Formats: sequence, C-alpha cells, structure tokens
Amino acid sequence: QVQLVESGGGSVQAGGSLTLSCAASGSPYIRQYMAWFRQSPGKEREGVAGIYRDALQTYYGDFVKGRFTISQSNDKNTLYLQMNNLEPEDTATYYCAADAANRWYTGTYRFWGQGTQVTVSS
Repeated sequence: QVQLVESGGGSVQAGGSLTLSCAASGSPYIRQYMAWFRQSPGKEREGVAGIYRDALQTYYGDFVKGRFTISQSNDKNTLYLQMNNLEPEDTATYYCAADAANRWYTGTYRFWGQGTQVTVSS
C-alpha cells in the first residue's frame, strides 16, 4: 500500500508562486511513477506533471508551458510541484498520484492523495 498526503496549497495572486508537496510512504516499487493532477468544479481531471525515477522521464500538461516543475526529494519520499507565474485558470484542487506503472496518459493511477486547494486571484 501507498499513502500520499499533499500540502502547500493556498491562495495567491496571479503571477505568484506556490510549491506543493506530497509526502509518500509505502512500497517504493509501487510508487515508481508519480504525478500531479488537478480538478476544478465542472471540469475533468487533468494531468499537470508526472515523473519517473530521478526525473529520468517527466511529463507535463500542455497548459503548463514551462511554468511548473515536478521533482522529488533525494529519498523519493516527497514529491514537489513548483508552480510559477500562476494564472486564475490554475485554480483547482491538486492531487498527488502514484503507481508501479506509467499511468500518465490514462490518469488511472492506483493511489491518490486527498488533494490540496490552490486558488489564484486576478
């Protein structure tokens, strides 16, 4: 089993920055692939960024446009999402996800956190 706990959400003005964290525990093998997704009311969940093993592979949603960076701590127990130049359209609940296989293109990661809210005001 894997447990994921997000933190770092909050309210910022457009153009500001936030760093989200996801504390991960449980089998390192099961959480080889990790990702951030987001969902806002009335919209489908969408992939923000994904990562595999020391950033050997990283994935970003088209809307990121170089503004966000996904990374992990050296011990792989914390996943980060550095978000810069935030826009009101980035307002959503952000979720951390993990799986033993790459689920980026389907979004069907096996384990999910409870989410952290990000609100960007204009």
